[in-house]
Amino acid sequence: MTFIAARLHGYLDYLTVLIFLAAPSVLGFGGVAAQLAWLLAGVHLAMTLVTRFPLGVFRRLAFALHGWVERIVGPALIAIAFLPAISAERAAFVFFAGMGLVIIAVGWLTDYAEAG
Repeated sequence: MTFIAARLHGYLDYLTVLIFLAAPSVLGFGGVAAQLAWLLAGVHLAMTLVTRFPLGVFRRLAFALHGWVERIVGPALIAIAFLPAISAERAAFVFFAGMGLVIIAVGWLTDYAEAG
């Protein structure tokens, strides 16, 4: 059963960008973990801007493909949390693992066929 419509998913995507940007400062981690968070913010913003859904700007990427990318990113973030450079900082470990779980949950709850 899906509960998250394409428009709401778009808002969550932009919120995710802000979370990735702010996390290093708010949670106090730096180095590779901070750089990765900022890189992921940029990648997530780019993907959101090009997705063909209500809050996309350039609308080139099918919303269903956007969903498949997120199905890969969620588990990948959990795996990344266990990399030595990330797991050495507890806040970074919790952040990346937690964001992976959130992205997986949002993916399960989103109707990726809605925006067509």
